[in-house]
Amino acid sequence: MVRIIKIEVLHDYHIHFVFSDGCEKVIDFKQFIKNDTLTGPLQEPEFFNSVKIYDNGRGIYWPNNYDICPDNLRYYIKSEKLSMKATA
Repeated sequence: MVRIIKIEVLHDYHIHFVFSDGCEKVIDFKQFIKNDTLTGPLQEPEFFNSVKIYDNGRGIYWPNNYDICPDNLRYYIKSEKLSMKATA
């Protein structure tokens, strides 16, 4: 069972992930952000940057309870290049 070990929020709605199996990938979250009540708040950079990892590493979540499981992040969502800079 894959777990998320570390996340780093990067610029322009990208997050760098490190998984328990050693895989690292950057995911562009713009593809998930819509004008709805669940993902709409992620359009605000401060809110987007408030993402956290569940204590057991079995997903990420935002304060509005929008969450994504690590299996989906690891195996099914396309990765971007790893050469992005972190936000301050």
